[in-house]
Amino acid sequence: MISNSIFFALLVGCMLVTLIPRVVPFLIARNFTISKPVEKWLSYLPVCIFTGLIVESLLNTEGAGFSIKWSVLLATIPTFIVAILSKSLLITVLVGVACMAVVRLVLYI
Repeated sequence: MISNSIFFALLVGCMLVTLIPRVVPFLIARNFTISKPVEKWLSYLPVCIFTGLIVESLLNTEGAGFSIKWSVLLATIPTFIVAILSKSLLITVLVGVACMAVVRLVLYI
């Protein structure tokens, strides 16, 4: 059994390990001026990361080859349409979560 003081120290340590890499770059970067080409290049990073996460969740890599997870594809199609129409990351993520919840509810009952 972990004592309360050890648990609290562990909680604070985990908080710092999570907080430092997320906050420190913003604190450092606000003192620099970024050139337009670098700024344009950086604007593509969220799209690339989001696409990588989607592709990773769509592909089933267990076994010898690749296969598509059809339940994820069913949730991805309406989410992609909403992303194109709304151009809002928040709305897209909310629709994606809702679509995946509905697909899991319907397919896994």
